[in-house]
Amino acid sequence: MRENKPYKKSESTSIRDSKNADHKPLFSLTSILTETVLGFIFWSLFQGLGPMVWFYPLNELEISGYECAVVVWFSPLLVGIPGVLRLIQNKWVLAVLRLFSLATLGSFQAKTTLSRLIILAAGNMSAMLVLTSTLWSSDHSVRYKSFWGLILGLQVFICSRIWFTSFVPTWWSVPANSAVIAIGAVATFSKILSDRPVPIQIPLPGVTRPNWLATGLGFGSLLYLTHWCFGEVSLITRWVVRGYPDPGPSGNPWGGLVLVMVTLGILLSWTGVSRYLTWWLLGTCSLCALYYLPTWQGFTGGLILAVVTFSLWPEITENLTLCPPARTLFVAMVIYLVEIFFFVWTVAYNFVPGGVYTREHTDYLIICVCVFIFLGLLSGRNKDEFRLFTECQSEIFKQAAKTIERVVILTAVIGLSGFIYRHNPEFVHHREKSEPKEFVAAIWTYHFGYDNKGWPSLERSAKMLNNTGADFITLLESDASKPFLGNNDLGMWLGEKLGMYVDFGPSTKDHTWGNLIMSKYPIVKSTHHLLPSPKGELAPAITATVNFSGSLVDFVVTHMGNDRDKLDRKLQAKFLSKELKQSPRSAVFLGYMTSSPHTSNYRQLIEEGGVKDIDGGDMDRWCEYIMYKKLIRLGYARISHAGLSDTEVQMAKFRIPEDLSDYKDHDRIITDPKQVPKQQKFTKKFGSYHEGHGYFRRHGYHMSTPKYFLP
Repeated sequence: MRENKPYKKSESTSIRDSKNADHKPLFSLTSILTETVLGFIFWSLFQGLGPMVWFYPLNELEISGYECAVVVWFSPLLVGIPGVLRLIQNKWVLAVLRLFSLATLGSFQAKTTLSRLIILAAGNMSAMLVLTSTLWSSDHSVRYKSFWGLILGLQVFICSRIWFTSFVPTWWSVPANSAVIAIGAVATFSKILSDRPVPIQIPLPGVTRPNWLATGLGFGSLLYLTHWCFGEVSLITRWVVRGYPDPGPSGNPWGGLVLVMVTLGILLSWTGVSRYLTWWLLGTCSLCALYYLPTWQGFTGGLILAVVTFSLWPEITENLTLCPPARTLFVAMVIYLVEIFFFVWTVAYNFVPGGVYTREHTDYLIICVCVFIFLGLLSGRNKDEFRLFTECQSEIFKQAAKTIERVVILTAVIGLSGFIYRHNPEFVHHREKSEPKEFVAAIWTYHFGYDNKGWPSLERSAKMLNNTGADFITLLESDASKPFLGNNDLGMWLGEKLGMYVDFGPSTKDHTWGNLIMSKYPIVKSTHHLLPSPKGELAPAITATVNFSGSLVDFVVTHMGNDRDKLDRKLQAKFLSKELKQSPRSAVFLGYMTSSPHTSNYRQLIEEGGVKDIDGGDMDRWCEYIMYKKLIRLGYARISHAGLSDTEVQMAKFRIPEDLSDYKDHDRIITDPKQVPKQQKFTKKFGSYHEGHGYFRRHGYHMSTPKYFLP
C-alpha cells in the first residue's frame, strides 16, 4: 500500500530541544485555547455550508444548480501549483486568510439567502486553505497545534450544541453569531500577533509516504462518519428510536454518555490502539449494530463507534499530512461529498436521477465507509515509526500532550454541565383545564426548522405553536438529524421549550423526511410505520394513544407520498384507513395526503376508516387534513405560515364524549364568535375570522376560519 519514497534525511533531523526559548510559549494553555477557537471556527463554517446548499433543492424539489457551491472544498487543489503552498504559508497571507474566514461567519447576518450562501462558500474556501497551509507546514509545532486545534475545536463544537439544545450557536441567532465572531476575533488576532515565520523544513527520519489515494479515501470517509453520526450528541439516539412505551434512549440526558465516549476516544488515541486490525473490526461491528439493532442495543453500538471513530483521527490525519496535499485532499473531499450525496439520495431518491439504485441502501454506504477507512489505516506507516500527533519523544510535545488532555477533560465537563443546566424533572407542566375532556389537535408541515429564506425558525415557530394552545401537535418534514439538514434534533428542542412529550418516528435511519408528535398529555403507546411504497418516496406514519385526563384517544399521523405515485398513495390510504377502523376508541387523523377533497384516497379514509372530515365543505385544501371519529367537533382553524414554512397550520378542537355509544356530534357551523361560548373559542392572538387567503407577514387566521360547531 506504500509508495517506497522515503523522505530525504537531513543533517537537522531532530526537533529542537524544549529548552529553546523560542518554543516556550508554543504549547502554553493560552496557545492551545487559541487553536481550539480557530478549530471551532473551521467546524462552524464547514458544517454550516451543507444546510445552505440544501435549501435550494428543498424549496424547488429538484436539483437546483446551487449544489455546485461545494466545489469550494476543492480549494486545496490550488496548492498543487508550484509556489502556492509556500505563498499561503507566508505569515501575512495566512493572516489575511484567517481574518477572511472569521469575517464570513457574519454571513448569518446577510440580507439575502444567496448572498449568505456566497459569503459562506467563500469562507469555506479560505478555511480549507488555512487548514492545508498549517497541516502541511514544515514546522512540526505548527502541524501539531493545527491538528489538535482541529480536534479540540470539534469537541467544543459538539459541547456548545448541548448548551444550545442541539443547535450550533454560530448559526442560531444574531447575538450568538456576534458573540462567536467576537471570541474568534480575539483568538485570530492573538494567533496572528504570536505567529512567527515558518522555519526551514525539518524532515522526519526514515518515514515513507503512505499511498495517497488510499489515505484520501480513508480521511474523507472518517470525516463523513464523524459528521454523519457525531456532529451532535443526540444523533444516534434518533437512529435507534422506537415507539412508546419503550422508545429507547433520549438525547437528553443520554447524549451525555455519547460525549463521554467521544472524549474517551480522543484520550485513547494517544495509546496507538487504532493501529490494530481488531480495533477497526470493532468499529465496523459497532456501526452495523447502530444501523441494524433497535433502542438500547443499537445505542450501545453507537457508543462503541464513538470511541473508535475519534481514536482514529490522529493516525489517519498523520498519514494524510505525509501525502501530497493537493491530490490527497481532493480525493478526500470527493469521497466525503459522494457519501453525503449518497445519503441524500437514499431519502430523496424519488426526486433525483439514479434514485432507484440508492433507495434504502444505507448498507452500501456503511460498507464503503468501513472499507475506505480500513484502506486509510492500512496505507500508513509501520508501528515502530515516528508519530508526531501521538507519540513524539520530544519533551516539549510530551508537555503539550498533558495540557491537551486536561483541556479535553475540562471541555467534556463543561459540555456535560449543559445537561445539568437543562435538567427539568417536571418539564411537562401545564395548567389544569376548566374542561378536561376538551383538547386541541394541530398539524403543520414544519420544513425542517428553517424558514422560507433558510434561517432557523425554532424560536418563532415555538412561540406560534405555544400561542395556539394545542394539546397535541404533529410536525411533518421534521427529521433534521441528517448532516445536510444541520444535524439538529427538532423534537428535543421543541419538547424542552414547549414542555411536551415527544415521539419521533420512524427513526432517522429509516429514510423518511420525518414525523414528530408532541403532546401535553402522556403518550401511552405508539407504533412507527413505513407506509407501503412500491415506487415512490417512503412515507412515515405514527399511531399513538394519548391519555387525556383519564380518557384514551388514538391518533394516526402521517405524511403520505408524492402525488405523482398513484399506486403508493392508494396503498397508503388503505393502510391508514385500516388503522383508523381498528381503533376502538375516539380517534383523530392528522395527515398530509397530497390529494384533493373527495378524491379516491380521501374517500378511502372516510368510508373505510369510519372517520369524518372536520370540515367537509372546505374544498380549498390539498395536503393537510384533519379527520375524526367518536368525538364532538367544536372548532376548526387555519393559520397562515408567515414565511416559516411552505404550509399553513391547521387545528381542530374536540370534546371527548362521556359515552362513546350514545352522543351527538355538532353539525351547525358558526363563524360569528359572538354566538360561541367563551371556553369554546380559539385564541385571539391570531386575529379573528378571515375570509379567503391571508398572505400575512404575521400568523393570522385565514381561509374563512375560525369556524365553530354548535349543536
